Amino acid sequence: MKKKYQNGFFIFGIVVLIIMVTQLDFKEVWQGLQRAGYWFFADILLWGFLYIFNTAAWYIIIRSSEEKTASPTPKPFSFFWLYKVTISGFALNYATPGGLMGGEPYRIMELTPKIGSSRASSSVILYVMTHIFSHFWFWLVGVFLYILTRPVNFAVGVMLCATLVFCALGIWFFNVGYRKGLAFRMMNILSHIPGARRWATGFIERNREQLDTIDRQIADLHKQNPRTFLSAVLLEVACRILSAFEIMFCLLVLMPSVNFIDCIMILAFTSLFANLLFFIPLQLGGREGGFLMSTAGLKMSASAGIFVGLIVRIRELIWVAIGLVLIKINKKSAKIAEN
Repeated sequence: MKKKYQNGFFIFGIVVLIIMVTQLDFKEVWQGLQRAGYWFFADILLWGFLYIFNTAAWYIIIRSSEEKTASPTPKPFSFFWLYKVTISGFALNYATPGGLMGGEPYRIMELTPKIGSSRASSSVILYVMTHIFSHFWFWLVGVFLYILTRPVNFAVGVMLCATLVFCALGIWFFNVGYRKGLAFRMMNILSHIPGARRWATGFIERNREQLDTIDRQIADLHKQNPRTFLSAVLLEVACRILSAFEIMFCLLVLMPSVNFIDCIMILAFTSLFANLLFFIPLQLGGREGGFLMSTAGLKMSASAGIFVGLIVRIRELIWVAIGLVLIKINKKSAKIAEN
């Protein structure tokens, strides 16, 4: 990636991070960290482990596309390099309204010198599709766990039915996208949205051939590599499930009797609510509101939801900062490699 683009992503991320940090109540943060104790450090390390799952899912998608195109990689890259790009990409996603407007362009630009723009774009789009696709399956897991472990009244039943319908529609939409490609269709959708119509229409006209190529690569990869597709989805779903340990670490400070099943349900319903507010940077307010509603729905105190939301927010800010530092490290590593 060109130096000016790397600097642009880095400066943008730093500015947003500073804005996010200034919104915190530092007294409340310090009290929360003191209360969490060593469990907070366990939470930070947990996410270093979980990003390995995200990187592995993207890595096998890239390698599978190499096998099908039968073309050598112009510049070899390691799993560790991709791990750093993955963390930086998620950091930019956290800090960007709409999420995909930050991290995904960065990933494509970093990967393009390695495997070419077309394959870089298709692998990133396919990974993003898989990442989102796994969320729908995770939310379904949360629904069925609730039905199996909790009493369901009429109001809760209506909410669960609505969630089931929403997840089913999402899974159907992405299945169609996997079979026929999604890049061109998503740009067509944007071309009908006020405010984005002019930009999207111009983008389609300038890049129609490339969008068709990306869609064809996505469809071919899904059709010819079902094992790769299944492996990537399972890695992402496993990552979602294991990330519930973060909730467990937080709640163990307040209630030693907490169980992992409840933590999965809290995370599932919180992430569903927060993702419906995807346009808010760092999902400010949406994530905390989701924790409050989820813990209340499981008959936990409001203070538990507030405490979990605070610790998760601090963890996110720390990993955003780490991701931004890794952008600079990637740039320095590229210079050393060139010399």
